[in-house]
Amino acid sequence: MVSLMRLPLLLSLATLVLLGFSGCGSMSAQTSAKSDLVTPSDESESRKRARIRLELAIAYFHAGKPTIALDEVKQSIAADPTLTESVALRGLIYMQLHEPALAEGSFRKALELNPASVQVQHNFGLLLCQQGRMEEASRYLNAAIASPVEEERAKSWMILGLCQAKNKQTAQAQSSLLNAYAMDPTNAPAAFSLSNFLYENEQYTQSQGYVARLNQTNQANAESLWLGIKVARKLGDAKTVETLRSQLIQRFPNSKEVQFLERGYTNE
Repeated sequence: MVSLMRLPLLLSLATLVLLGFSGCGSMSAQTSAKSDLVTPSDESESRKRARIRLELAIAYFHAGKPTIALDEVKQSIAADPTLTESVALRGLIYMQLHEPALAEGSFRKALELNPASVQVQHNFGLLLCQQGRMEEASRYLNAAIASPVEEERAKSWMILGLCQAKNKQTAQAQSSLLNAYAMDPTNAPAAFSLSNFLYENEQYTQSQGYVARLNQTNQANAESLWLGIKVARKLGDAKTVETLRSQLIQRFPNSKEVQFLERGYTNE
């Protein structure tokens, strides 16, 4: 499960759901000039080498080894500079390595290769949001939201909502986060983001409804249970506080949230 953090930290790269790159297949459907599907036998040797290197880069990226992933993706691009997925993944790796200018260059190049890529629009929007470039970020995120795939639209709505919250656009942020949740109620980061936003804006009853549903699923974690405790405390709901406290200690005894309990913290 994606790590869920408090709202001020929600725009960190490690927290957010980045679209694509679970493997090449989801992004690789292409057509020839005759609108026929490209099969393995149609691909050049250079494209096949590029895909092999891309798969390795993806594996290293997900394993938390961005430098090795970068080396692999560079070799993929050297084999075939037109493979959009490789150029876009290079952008994500640069984001993780805190090289925003290099990341931006990669995303712009990826969009030159495939202007309609929802994955690139989403991740480029996230990068721009992290840099405080809200107008540009909104443009790319709204383009991603136009995708017909609701799961991907939900993730882009969530990022847009968090960007808006960061920029004190409270009403817009709430609307975007509600859209994200409505499109994909099973998306734990979207549920947590909405509940946490409502908590930060003192809408405690509404916040409790969303975090309670999340905490009743197998996607609950220490952060969501701690948010549930904080909300219940604000509502004077001692029974829920004790129930969630017991779950937190039992399921996540080594978490920082248990340390908060032991130290008597209430709002960390």
